[in-house]
Amino acid sequence: MMLRELLEKLVKGQISIDDAESSLRLLAIEEVGNLAKIDIGREIRKGIPEVILAEGKTLGDVTEIALRMMNEKGRAIISRASGDQMDGIRKIAPHDAFLQVYDKVGIVVIKKRDFEVRKTGGKIGVLTAGTSDISVAEEAKIIAEEMGCEVITAYDVGVAGIHRLFPPLKEMIGRDVDVVIVVAGREGALPSVVAGLVDAPVIAVPTSVGYGFGEKGVSALTAMLQACSLGLAVVNIDAGVAAGAIAALIANRMAKFRKHIE
Repeated sequence: MMLRELLEKLVKGQISIDDAESSLRLLAIEEVGNLAKIDIGREIRKGIPEVILAEGKTLGDVTEIALRMMNEKGRAIISRASGDQMDGIRKIAPHDAFLQVYDKVGIVVIKKRDFEVRKTGGKIGVLTAGTSDISVAEEAKIIAEEMGCEVITAYDVGVAGIHRLFPPLKEMIGRDVDVVIVVAGREGALPSVVAGLVDAPVIAVPTSVGYGFGEKGVSALTAMLQACSLGLAVVNIDAGVAAGAIAALIANRMAKFRKHIE
């Protein structure tokens, strides 16, 4: 339960002071045995839900942490999960839970049936240069949607065929997106082009696509950091989760102030 929602229910008499106090205690850091300390209050403080990184964890660790987080917060998001980890979560998920498994991306979202993601009004555009960049873009999309944003996507619109870029970019501008995420590998040129065309912030995501000199995303990262187009920020290589989170923070803040103006 978000802090504002909790306070509204208390004011309306829908919950007691004792219930409110009990809920507030959940905002503390929750320790799962000796495995991990779950930051229960992160979403309230920062607007970003805690994401469980499955990489490097055993299946037992991942499932235990995920179930504890779902029980405490109503939702657990697991990223960079292997095939075995995703299958394991499927097997242990409670029958009354809502389970979303994004096999190609390695993300699992498990929720209580009554958990609802509140739509914020924030709008984000996501572009990829090639099809090899889609999995990282989908990471960003899923995180942004779990933070309440509407996400508009267009994939495989890189500079090798620049004509492909303009129709989806025109749509995103027409729909007045608050921020654009641009995902690209190899020489990483697409974010610079987009940043020179739009009046919204652009978040560039280099991917580890590419080989030879400057392989594994190094060339793309360097090019994005050296971009001459202003209004462009860069996250780490393959950091789709980070891009989705920062984009949603921007979009949600914009949406918040739009509501105040209206």
